[in-house]
Amino acid sequence: MKRTLAIATLLASGLALGAAAQTQPAAAAPAGPTKIAVIAFQVAVAQTNEGQRNFADLKKKYEPKESQLKALNDEIESLTKQLQAQGATLSDGDRAAKAKTIDEKKKRLERDAEDLRNEGGQEAQEMYNTLASKVYDVLSAYAQQQGYTLVLDVSQQQNPILFALPSTDISKPIVEAYNLKSGVPAPPAQPAAAAVPAAPKPAAPKPAAH
Repeated sequence: MKRTLAIATLLASGLALGAAAQTQPAAAAPAGPTKIAVIAFQVAVAQTNEGQRNFADLKKKYEPKESQLKALNDEIESLTKQLQAQGATLSDGDRAAKAKTIDEKKKRLERDAEDLRNEGGQEAQEMYNTLASKVYDVLSAYAQQQGYTLVLDVSQQQNPILFALPSTDISKPIVEAYNLKSGVPAPPAQPAAAAVPAAPKPAAPKPAAH
């Protein structure tokens, strides 16, 4: 259903590394050659065991409301088809009454869907910010231990990175380090049809113009 809340979309649209990173003081750059790493931070946060667990819980929480919206949307579509099929045989009054009923239900659907998007979006944002801040702490400690002087986030929609060797991507070790620190076990495997959608991957970098 187009108007219903999609938790995955909420997470994708509401996430921002800045909310976590801006609160952290910049570490002094050590002397010596520059060592750079990249990370898909938003993806890493979502792929932690804690992120997968919280995301699944949030999705489950809003499923009943999404089901209600879907049922209302199906009812609207059914009434619309009935009106289209019976329109020629109805009196002007009956046709107008049915059209009014459909319009009222559409307005109710839009209001309820907007309320759900706002409520779910706020909760998803708060959930992400809390987790992102903790993952950032692990990232900061890992980068300093490994001697990185700069870590760039490639999950931002407009990132300046045109090329990076796979060996510079520290997304996986950060996820593993956070899972170890948090102690949250990996979520149980789910059937493909019911699997939790993964966070969107960053777009592939465009080749530099010659």
